[in-house]
Amino acid sequence: MGSKNKLKRFKENETFTNVFQPTREEVVSNSFALKGKWNADFFKNDNPIVLELGCGKGEYTIGLAESNPNINFVGIDVKGARFWRGAKTSVESGMAHVAFVRTQIELIDYVFAENEISEIWITFPDPQIKYKRTKHRMTNSEFLQLYKKILKPDGVMNLKTDSEFMHGYTLGLLHGEGHEVLYANHNVYKNEGAPEAVTSIQTFYEKQYLEINKAITYIRFKIK
Repeated sequence: MGSKNKLKRFKENETFTNVFQPTREEVVSNSFALKGKWNADFFKNDNPIVLELGCGKGEYTIGLAESNPNINFVGIDVKGARFWRGAKTSVESGMAHVAFVRTQIELIDYVFAENEISEIWITFPDPQIKYKRTKHRMTNSEFLQLYKKILKPDGVMNLKTDSEFMHGYTLGLLHGEGHEVLYANHNVYKNEGAPEAVTSIQTFYEKQYLEINKAITYIRFKIK
């Protein structure tokens, strides 16, 4: 993407009422006004809140929101030029139950309060295969405990990925730490019984993976 396009998208993001781009200082100083008040002050309802972490273009956030008008959705990504597409689509479609936040995943407990989130989706994250990158894997032990902070007691996690490594690493970690695996499948499009939300929504890159018969894996679980 050219720098002019990026600048244009950054500017347009600033005009969207469903986009929040707090500074790091604002977040870590606990000055982000919506923390603990997403339902009351932004969504204006008591519906469950679902997050997509590393939402990219917001394709999954939008797809889930279209199918679930009585659930609130927030896409999180550090790159605003990416989620511009999802933000623009939701604004143009009048989807008042969708928002996007530009921030680092490591800071989400500053953006959301304890027990504020009902469900989290992680879709096609960088598997960070090299051992020295373990700390950056979005399903490592530290990240799971971070998610637990903001999830309701019965909150659910979802991991959808094309990486067999990420699938195996996460499944092994979940079993090893005693978390509750609700569903696990190493090829959701070749097996019956996969949740509709997993097979009915496909991202741009996912469609490319499927064209070359690359398996898409999925795990649904609860953090102990």
